[in-house]
Amino acid sequence: MTEQKIGQLLDSLGVTVDLDEGDMPTDAHVILKVVKADGAVSLVKAASESLDWITTLGMLTAALKIENDGYVNSRDDEA
Repeated sequence: MTEQKIGQLLDSLGVTVDLDEGDMPTDAHVILKVVKADGAVSLVKAASESLDWITTLGMLTAALKIENDGYVNSRDDEA
């Protein structure tokens, strides 16, 4: 197994994200479904270099919440 940059791979899979002008992504946690040469299916995870395990766990937990319940922007300053 060799480490690879995955930007082009994500592009080829059609991965996109909605960002507003001025948004600045700071970390990424990627989960890939991989079909091996022998037909076995596995999951592979990758993360940006600065992502620590606490933030990774928080991002996973938030992603599950969004996936299960849908995203709602619940900022305190909005009425």
